[in-house]
Amino acid sequence: MKKQPFIIIVDDDESVRRSLCRLLRSLNFEADAFSNANEFLEILPDIMPDCLILDVRMPKVNGLNLQKELANRNYKIPIIFITAYEDEQTSVQAMKAGAVAFIQKPFNEQVLLEAIHSALGQQA
Repeated sequence: MKKQPFIIIVDDDESVRRSLCRLLRSLNFEADAFSNANEFLEILPDIMPDCLILDVRMPKVNGLNLQKELANRNYKIPIIFITAYEDEQTSVQAMKAGAVAFIQKPFNEQVLLEAIHSALGQQA
């Protein structure tokens, strides 16, 4: 039996984590969520996602810093950034570092799903 893609959300907003997990599970993805980057980093490499959905602005370790830390540890996990505070410089920095997409909240579910399918295509 084929394994369902496993997606992890890292966002400090509980309502975003809950709603994204619910959406992803309704579409037959496995999903889990963490409230901060350090919490997520603690489970690596025991749990390895197929894709990450990261909030840009989080306390302590933000999404861009988490992206850098994963690269430093040689984890090649496709990343989709979501943010309520988009600015061009942050978007360019994330994309240059290999992000699959940079999506502004609130976002259309279809836009997110297209980004997820693109990210999972990179894993093939």
